[in-house]
Amino acid sequence: MGAMPFSDLFKSRRAATDEVAQPQSAEANDGPMLSNTDRLAILDELERGGLSWFWGTDAQGRVVYLSPGIVEQLGRNSDAHGKPLQTLLRLAKGEGDGRSLGLKLGTRKAFWNLTVEAADENSDLVLRLSGRPLYNEQNEFVGFRGGAIDVTEEFRSQEEASRLAQFDSLTGLANRHRMEQRINSTLAAFRSAKRACTLMMLDLDRFKQVNDTLGHAAGDQLLQQVAERLTSAVAGRGEVGRLGGDEFQVLIPDMDDRGDLGEIAKKIITMLSQPYSVEEGRCIIGCSVGIAIAPYDGVERDELTRAADLALYASKNGGRGQFRFYGADLEHEGNLRKRMEEDLAEAIETGQFTLEYKPIVATQDNRVVALEARYCWEEEERGRVEPETFLPVAEGSRLIIPIGEWALHRACEDAQAWPEALRVSISISPVQFLANGFVDFIAEVLEKSGLDPARLELYLAESILQADTAAVDKVLAALFKLGVRLTLDQFGSGFTSLSYLRRAPLSALRISGNFFDPTMRDELGDMEMVSAIATLAGAMGMETCASGVHALPLLDKLKQLNVDMISGFVFSKALSVDEVTVALDGGTWIIPPTDNGSQRAGRRTVFRKIGLIHEDHYYDVTLRNLSRSGAMIQGLEGVPVGIQFVLDFGQGQLAVCTVKRVMDDTQGVEFEQELVDDGAGGLVTRHRVSPYALAAAGVPLQALSAGKFTGQTAPGEQPVTFPQFSLSANAPKQSGR
Repeated sequence: MGAMPFSDLFKSRRAATDEVAQPQSAEANDGPMLSNTDRLAILDELERGGLSWFWGTDAQGRVVYLSPGIVEQLGRNSDAHGKPLQTLLRLAKGEGDGRSLGLKLGTRKAFWNLTVEAADENSDLVLRLSGRPLYNEQNEFVGFRGGAIDVTEEFRSQEEASRLAQFDSLTGLANRHRMEQRINSTLAAFRSAKRACTLMMLDLDRFKQVNDTLGHAAGDQLLQQVAERLTSAVAGRGEVGRLGGDEFQVLIPDMDDRGDLGEIAKKIITMLSQPYSVEEGRCIIGCSVGIAIAPYDGVERDELTRAADLALYASKNGGRGQFRFYGADLEHEGNLRKRMEEDLAEAIETGQFTLEYKPIVATQDNRVVALEARYCWEEEERGRVEPETFLPVAEGSRLIIPIGEWALHRACEDAQAWPEALRVSISISPVQFLANGFVDFIAEVLEKSGLDPARLELYLAESILQADTAAVDKVLAALFKLGVRLTLDQFGSGFTSLSYLRRAPLSALRISGNFFDPTMRDELGDMEMVSAIATLAGAMGMETCASGVHALPLLDKLKQLNVDMISGFVFSKALSVDEVTVALDGGTWIIPPTDNGSQRAGRRTVFRKIGLIHEDHYYDVTLRNLSRSGAMIQGLEGVPVGIQFVLDFGQGQLAVCTVKRVMDDTQGVEFEQELVDDGAGGLVTRHRVSPYALAAAGVPLQALSAGKFTGQTAPGEQPVTFPQFSLSANAPKQSGR
């Protein structure tokens, strides 16, 4: 269809028959009037100057005229004429009442300042469009005539300002404001639809170290890469936001399966812990994750966010690089942790710490070549507190620095009295290693004790080397220059690069104890990994050490794989300094391996009270030996094999199980659905009783509270009598809830 001439575009019925203004009109206006030709010339100048553009359609909404400036910016040519206007332009986002441009034109009503944009994604054009309907002498609708102003720059500026108000300028992720809005709107919508959603809180481990050593520019590059990896890990299942600094959030709708959520958290931690390349060098950081699920852990945003924060705090204090689900018990855990920090500070002042020493034995001749220092804390109320319990608290509060300094002084003084061929080994916390003046402190300790530096072995966690910065390299080089022996601890649990291993001044690799933990082992696969580590160490001129070895068959396999040194109960438990002195009186210290069952890894057995539900009866029983697939329960007699019931673990956790074996008052049960990892070494059910279901039964909609546990019994302590398990629906309940 050909284009209508511009001169005909705005002719009204009168203008078409009255080409020239009448003289009396000029006199009435006290001056000459412009002819229509002159008027059109002015409009033409406006159009050519880009000050205003014009458009027109026929009765069917097809373009009869479009200013050349619009056509040019649309990236189209004269074929725009004859096409429906709505195929060329569309309403801009957020404009109008939701109706399309076609519907707007279909009303045949005048409109003003309607913001439209090019329908072609390749064009950035934005116009403010006005138009009015045109009728002929027979009052028949003949189309629209209108004008347009180019507001592209203004619109895009406003759009960018709006985006910056919603999104983080550095990473492009949603910012705190947008995340708060999204959480509020999601919770409100899901509450009425009785749907669940999950909030993850993330905090980067060792990010401050990167900022301090490589600079803020490197930190910004790192955050941008973290955002990309985090978005990839979530894979469109939810919205990712950055709250500021190194804090991130992930909102995942319609997911409350803690097994699936745990896998997502593990994926996030793994991906964010891989090496990063920035202009100033290479670095490795970590990530801790806290998880809260609505409505189980919170119904309102503030409640859910606080729950996720508490879970994040627990994951960081548990050793970092972990995830943790919120549970009502975390409220109590936080108070206990605060009290332990206070007690640790007092223990430093009052000298409550001692050291024990675990023999490290050469596999070739069973000769003790080193003694590993192990922290011991004897507290008045708690009694003996295991290092696995208090060291994470000490590290999180930085009390590990004074505790570690005391331990280094004590260990070097003790070792000075031992034979010269015997080393002392001690684990160094990342907090200690990165503290100012660490190398000077080591030099001072060696000088005061008189210990040969070659007899001091420092176990360095992989997380120290993963930082891989100039500062870490400088400390390692200085320690090596002192003559101290450096060993990479728990190798195989992190992501230390082979290129870094080749240039780091390490003497040995201590293989991660996870490979030898019977509860975590894939025996064939783990032995292949150990073999690969031993081969790698040998190729780089390093020795290997395996810790946590408790059985002769495992010892024999490690010998076959050419592991150089072993420690564990297969040789000896940890010894006091006096016991070490007695053992050394005999000269060369050789320990024959043994499979003595009395020298198993020390475990404190705690029996937890839970509920057992069968038909309409509720019983209190004792849970023990919990695994993913089943458990041992104690406290009922007369329970037949094959019967099904429900275990109530508290906090809405119910597990259907079947009795597989019976021994008097104790039953072995198998779960219908396996339990899943809770991120802290424990197990939880995949799902919980929904607060929506409880609300339907008349309970106010609220987060699940902590389960009611009736107490604990010490190992070996048993009730005098046990209640009889009833199969009769009419039998009275043992206890009612």
